[in-house]
Amino acid sequence: MARLVLEDGTVLVGRGFGAATDMVGELVFNTSMFGYQEILTDPSYRGQTVLLTQPHIGNYGVSSEDEESAKLWLSGLVVREVCARASNFRSAMELSDYLAQHGVPGIDGVDTRMLTRHVRDHGEQRVLITRDTTSSDAELVKRVQQAPKVADVDHVLKVTTETAYPWTEGYTSHWNPPAPGTAKARHKVVAYDFGAKRNILRSLVACGLDVTVVPATTSAAEVLAMQPDGVFLSNGPGDPAICRYAIDAATQLVQKVPVFGICLGHQILGHVFGGKTYKMKFGHHGGNQPVIDLTTGKVEITSQNHSYAVDPSSLPDSVEVTHRNLNDNTVEGLRHKELPVFSVQYHPEAAPGPHDALYLFKRFVDLLETARC
Repeated sequence: MARLVLEDGTVLVGRGFGAATDMVGELVFNTSMFGYQEILTDPSYRGQTVLLTQPHIGNYGVSSEDEESAKLWLSGLVVREVCARASNFRSAMELSDYLAQHGVPGIDGVDTRMLTRHVRDHGEQRVLITRDTTSSDAELVKRVQQAPKVADVDHVLKVTTETAYPWTEGYTSHWNPPAPGTAKARHKVVAYDFGAKRNILRSLVACGLDVTVVPATTSAAEVLAMQPDGVFLSNGPGDPAICRYAIDAATQLVQKVPVFGICLGHQILGHVFGGKTYKMKFGHHGGNQPVIDLTTGKVEITSQNHSYAVDPSSLPDSVEVTHRNLNDNTVEGLRHKELPVFSVQYHPEAAPGPHDALYLFKRFVDLLETARC
């Protein structure tokens, strides 16, 4: 037996799987129908407990080829039914064993449809997964309420690399799409690791770029000393307003080199140009979010994972909103009108998700080509 305990007092009883440990995280729901391993290994989920709306999880097992980082970062996994035995020629491990190996608790046998509606109605909130059979529901609720909130912790510092390193791997899987574009020259790009997914780095290399990954706290002076042709700001967890070191560095870099930001990198650029970010009620987490590119009028289905968004009313006239979410009209992309800087809130590299937005990597390559001329 396991219990799922929300900070508002809601308690559900289910079956525990994965690690037999207690963890508190912020409950978010993800609407992707596949790709649970990429979700589990996405550093942007640090501090969060993920509820998967797809009812049957674990049927294709676990494969190292699908990992987006070296470990699991989330605080827990909530599913309707976990598959006890995988059926897939690529599988090397069962999902429950995978979670246990990485110290992450899971719970199934709970009403995930009700929980999803609960989060939509009441917003994201802290939640505990526990196999504690002695404490009362009231005692467990109090434990959750006393736990730190996601916004209280700088999660980027927990997931970033400790040292700089070159990334040389492009697309290697049979399941990857064609390269989104090819640079005419071997442009050198410095990628800030705020919690970068591997497929973002693979996509940059697949375009013919020379990529060096640096820690989140790397100063602008250190990056400029590397003489990059461009800078990439990655995805990452938590509240972007906390990351003053990243905002300060990016403020200097946008004046010197082309910059492309994804997800947290997009939010950081919003702060760089004087904008503000706000916490969404239940965020966007899934591989089926419709976005319109206002520069072309085309609609793309996108992969997303964020709980914060840029406030468009806070942006100066020098910054243009280039993409909008068609579900709630939130900002999904920005472009500076004078500087070679642009960003998107969603994940063009997918993993998991559709490949509709891969063209954005080519836009970055084109920006580098133009800046070099």
